[in-house]
Amino acid sequence: MEKELIESRFRELQLHICNELEKIDGIQKFDEDQWTRSEGGGGFTRTIVNGKIIEKGGVAFSAVHGDVSEAMRKQLALEGNSFFATGVSIVLHPKHPRHPIIHMNVRYFELDSGKYWFGGGIDLTPHYVDEDAAKLFHKGLKEKCDAFHPDFYNKFKPWADTYFSLPHRKETRGIGGIFFDHQDESCGISKNELFNFCVELGELFSVLYGQQIAFKSHDEATEREKKWQLTRRGRYVEFNLLHDRGTKFGIYSGGRTESILMSMPPMAEWTYNLQVEKDSEEQKTLDYLSDFHDWI
Repeated sequence: MEKELIESRFRELQLHICNELEKIDGIQKFDEDQWTRSEGGGGFTRTIVNGKIIEKGGVAFSAVHGDVSEAMRKQLALEGNSFFATGVSIVLHPKHPRHPIIHMNVRYFELDSGKYWFGGGIDLTPHYVDEDAAKLFHKGLKEKCDAFHPDFYNKFKPWADTYFSLPHRKETRGIGGIFFDHQDESCGISKNELFNFCVELGELFSVLYGQQIAFKSHDEATEREKKWQLTRRGRYVEFNLLHDRGTKFGIYSGGRTESILMSMPPMAEWTYNLQVEKDSEEQKTLDYLSDFHDWI
């Protein structure tokens, strides 16, 4: 499979996802910003703000290439002289605190040595954990994984649990999902099937998000809910800056800073030595986030 085909299909996937998200939001449309990378390649960053559902969201596509720099070689342990990378990355920050933050990315990477791999994942970060909504989300992911390999969900779900966590807080980022990296034919399916898995996971994204938004109707947010939302957004920022591999790769490969940091929420808050009420919804959410869970 040629890298040009993968690049083209990922660009189509970006446009498909944006069209579906516009339907879910019902008001706002995406703006598109095309950019180029001086070392080689570029991309299209599509953003949506101040919608009915989505307060801030980004769906980014990139296809970059060039020499493996010393910084990349050192930080990312790459063995090769040149690379090609393409992918789609999404983060949505909802307006209502009872709607979850959601993230997804799919990516392909190859070196001039012939080594290649796919990576990606999708995870959900509710401000308030709803057990039934979490189960619905994981059910959809498991069904998609099972369609490609019976071991994928059982392998990729624990990987997401440990990856999407904040060890310095002893918390998970949310209710997890699936995560995979450096996957090639050794995972049990062909390169073409791995590519199809990434594309279909991308197509599933808007379906899963639509289910979460439609799961339960909510009253207008209270000030307490809004403040908690800002606190949880702060945790999201901490993860992205301290632990996220995609952020690190983008920075060390000379990527576009605006696109790399599009995942940041419009506002966040850090309260010193925050204490929550015993037996409150906020405390119950923290209890959920203190450990990994089997949602199925």
